[in-house]
Order: sequence, then C-alpha cells, then structure tokens
Amino acid sequence: MSPLVSVILPNYNYARYLPERIESILNQEFQDFELIILDDASTDNSVDILQTYSKHPKVSHFVINQSNTGSPFAQWKKGLELARGKYIWIAEADDSSTPLFLKKCVETMEANQDVVLCFTGCTVVNQNNEVIQRDYTIWKGKRMEKRIGDIVVHDGAEYIVHNMYWGCYVYNASATLFRRSYVTANMLEESAKMRNSGDWLFWTKLMGKGKVAEIYEVLNVLRRHDNNVTENGYKSGNICFEDIEVLKYIEDKYLVGAYRRIIRHGTFIKHIKRSDYPEELKAKILATFYNRLGASKNEYKLERIHKILYNVIPGLMSMRRDRL
Repeated sequence: MSPLVSVILPNYNYARYLPERIESILNQEFQDFELIILDDASTDNSVDILQTYSKHPKVSHFVINQSNTGSPFAQWKKGLELARGKYIWIAEADDSSTPLFLKKCVETMEANQDVVLCFTGCTVVNQNNEVIQRDYTIWKGKRMEKRIGDIVVHDGAEYIVHNMYWGCYVYNASATLFRRSYVTANMLEESAKMRNSGDWLFWTKLMGKGKVAEIYEVLNVLRRHDNNVTENGYKSGNICFEDIEVLKYIEDKYLVGAYRRIIRHGTFIKHIKRSDYPEELKAKILATFYNRLGASKNEYKLERIHKILYNVIPGLMSMRRDRL
C-alpha cells in the first residue's frame, strides 16, 4: 500500500546537518510516509552518514549519484519520479522541522481538496543554529498578524498576480507540501534547467492549477549560510537572469496590470542599480531585462516618483500592500 506522503531528501555536502535533518523527519507525529534519500555526489562524509539510515524501514529509496548534476532541481525531478505518495515534501538537507509539520500540512490538504500546495512559516537560522531576525514570511503589520494561528486559502491565479509576481513567497521547499498528481514532466524539466529560480517557477506553475493554503504557524526551520546555492546565485548574478525568465512567464500568462508591472519593473531595476555587482554585469542584467520583458528605463524613474508619493498618499501599491 502506498504511503500518503513521499518525503524527498536531496543532499549535497551537508553532512554537518544530516543527523538533525533526518531525525526531524523520522520523528514527525504524522508517520504515513516514505523517505527517499538522494545524494548528488557529495565530497564530504555525507554518504557515510546517510548509509546509517539506508536500512531504516521508512527509507524506500537510497540513491547516490556518481557525478554531480549541478542543479538541485534535477534532484527534485529524480525524487518525484520515484515517489509513490499522494503528497510530496521536499525536505532540504540543511533545514529542519518541528514534529507537527507534516500533521498540520496533511490535515490542511485533506480538508481542502482543491488546494494544490500549502506552506508554513519558518524560523530562520544560520550555520550555527543562531536565529536570524529577518521577516521572510512578511507577517508583520496588523493585517497579517491577526492571521497567526489561522489557515488562509487563496485562489492560485490571484496569488500569483498579487504575491508571486513580487517574488517567491514560497521561499523554502522544506516548509511546503504539495499534490503529486498536479506535477507534470514539463514543469520538472523547466525547473531543472535553472540553478537558482527553478523553485519560483515550479511553485508558480503549480499554483496555476488550483488553490494555495498558507498556514500561519512556524513549523519549519530554514537555514541560511554562505555555502548554499541561493547565496552563490546572488553573488554570481545568475539568480537575476533566472528571475527575469520567471517574471516573463508570469507576465505572458497572467494579467498583472500596467500599474503593477511598472512598479515591479522599477523595483527590479533599482535592485540591480544599487547592487554591488561589477558595472559590466549590471549592464548585462539590465540589457537582458529590457529585452526580455519589454521594460524601459523610464519605469525606474516612475518607481522612484511613486516611492516618494507612497509616503504621503494612502492606497498606493507596494509589495506588502498588494499581498493577499
């Protein structure tokens, strides 16, 4: 009999965090799951640690790559091809979770059959398990704080326009549970081509197939450190080029509106102009942005004027105000 949940654990050189990560999976209150362990040719002692769990009754697959794929999303694809569960949890190797994570997420999905994915809040820590005081959840403000403890369900297309267009609100795969039946080969292939923004594209495409549930509880632990793929993507600028492609996908498929488009474009341009990238790289990113999205330099000026007016005119748009 197939498990209700397939837990995919993709790892590359995270030996330091593996015992905590795996124990946090095995100690979930909800126990109807299989664990699929994937190692992407780690060069540390990850495989030695993973071997100690390979015969655990929850482990259904134990796959060690002979060569590195170069993309975390290629591992997502492999895990999903092996998965048997109705729901998928991609439990990143350097993160952790509370024992209630799966129970709360499964209950939410079972009670809302039109929801294609749900996600929870996170405690953000560094490589030494010290809490980082950063509001990734954007739960601040009276409008959002009153939701804490609740489960809020949104239409997927509206969530994409009002939330995902501004950035990847599903900012951690480990905090997310989704339905396997809505995942297509094309979605996996497109995401696997990306090294940094594949998750943003994947979640956006998935949301377009149904509804989204936000669980306003902190049930996951997200780790930020200098060695992870996201941080390296920022430093190289690769994440900017991939972000442009996600924005293009959203603009081509959804009616984001001229006002929202101008502010979003201007915000992107501002981010690049103020970054510490070399001038040559800045010019390359902006040229790609203007070409791919039909954007203009005037949108930066309009966004700057809008920012000044924003502080004196109530109701003007911003990422936080637009958020559902």
